[in-house]
Amino acid sequence: MGSVLASFRWTTLLPLVLSASPAFGQAAATPNPSIDAIERQLETGRHERLIRRIADDRTALTDFLTDGCSGGLSIGWEYLAGRFPEFAARHGERPPWEHCCVAHDRKYHAGAAHGASASESFDQRQAADLQLMSCVVASGVQRASGLQRTYRLTEDQVAVLYKAIAELMYRAVRLGGVPCTAQPWRWGYGWPMCP
Repeated sequence: MGSVLASFRWTTLLPLVLSASPAFGQAAATPNPSIDAIERQLETGRHERLIRRIADDRTALTDFLTDGCSGGLSIGWEYLAGRFPEFAARHGERPPWEHCCVAHDRKYHAGAAHGASASESFDQRQAADLQLMSCVVASGVQRASGLQRTYRLTEDQVAVLYKAIAELMYRAVRLGGVPCTAQPWRWGYGWPMCP
């Protein structure tokens, strides 16, 4: 099985990633205004419930906990690294952008700032998600020369690949990180569950 991984080329994966969405070839630096308006409308009630929870003097923020990159990304990466030593040697035992996820988790743990409105809470969550996306792209810039040599990719191909990864992560946290759900990675997960 190790020889299969050794012969694997990211150029095999790159066309699949690129074909998944036409937006992957472009930097997604700002949210889509149409989607933003829909998200804001759908989430406002949940942000209001979170704001009430945070303002309740009977509740307290728990100690910070993180799973690295949620959704099984860190766990899956660790599994691959343990199973395929060559993968671990080239890419590490944890995702190279895991520090981005931990920084993102710190923001999600606390959720909205005390005294924030529901609209401000939405904006703060969106800003945290955009920062995650930017951080993942930046981690690709840091790794670009090594990836170019190892997989015979161009600088542009590495950039497109990392933008695609960042865009997928952004969309995942936008969908899965809504406040006042039962998800352990929700916005404001350090607070008790919303009533």
